[in-house]
Amino acid sequence: MVRMRRIGIFLIMATAVLICGCGKSSTIICPWAAGGGTDRNSRFWASALEQELGNRCVVVNKTGGSGSTGHSAGANAKPDGRTITMITAELSTMHAMGVSELTFRDYRCLIQMNADAAAIIVHSNADWQTLDEFLAYIKDHPGEIKMSGTATGGTWDLARAGLMHKAGLPIDSVKWIPTNGAKPSLYKLIGKHIDAVCCSVPEAEDNINAKQVRVLAVMSEERLPEYPNIPTVKDSNIDWIAVGWRGLAVPKDTPDDVVNNLAEVCMKIAQSGKFSDYMKKNKFGVKVRGAAEFTEFLKDQEDLWQPVVEFAGYTRK
Repeated sequence: MVRMRRIGIFLIMATAVLICGCGKSSTIICPWAAGGGTDRNSRFWASALEQELGNRCVVVNKTGGSGSTGHSAGANAKPDGRTITMITAELSTMHAMGVSELTFRDYRCLIQMNADAAAIIVHSNADWQTLDEFLAYIKDHPGEIKMSGTATGGTWDLARAGLMHKAGLPIDSVKWIPTNGAKPSLYKLIGKHIDAVCCSVPEAEDNINAKQVRVLAVMSEERLPEYPNIPTVKDSNIDWIAVGWRGLAVPKDTPDDVVNNLAEVCMKIAQSGKFSDYMKKNKFGVKVRGAAEFTEFLKDQEDLWQPVVEFAGYTRK
């Protein structure tokens, strides 16, 4: 009887190990530093996937190379579905900029869960009340305006470059002051060390609510539901949209059945109340695209950013 009981316990444990993926853990590679928005999203998804798949899922931050280090590690990982990369908008520009040979073709997309439109933000006491006034000032005072939002060649730098390109302004009519991100840029703006910041509205929300800064326009297709009074760039008859996005992907040689299973699980998570509550609490913009739609979006993004990179003078040498 004791022997049979032990056999039964062994079989239960063996079954649990199989269900949990033979005891192996999964990894989400985050190409950016701990504590940032991409890292926080990665940790949410690691926890959610761990619960859905039944095996441990950890986040590994592989930083450096303007995002290329982590993206490369994910693309070159064993294609068994156990290594997932939190890919970001920089993937759409790093090849054109000569940062890396990588493109979205080095992955198979699982899901896009986030998109935050770029915005032009000025000090609350700035003279410009509209985007048109701001751009007119730049045109009349070339080289005088100082802007920031991220490192040189980062997503927000390219977003403002695309705006200037579409507005018919030379790239050198604004001085870009590189920083480590939106927060230090906003501090510089509040201290009046620079004249404007290009970043997402959620990143500046605390400063907006404190009436330290004002948003002149957002680079989105439509006005933000949370801020219906903020005009879009298109409201100024400038055809330009720029978003920072995040999504999950696996190496390109990952088998179909593995990709399809992971994509299905990811969509289940994205449709959950837990996900919507997390995104709302952390003020991340929600944009969910399934695997096929996400892949098409990345094709469009590559076409969108190539001429902007060239205009900004950041093309590979």
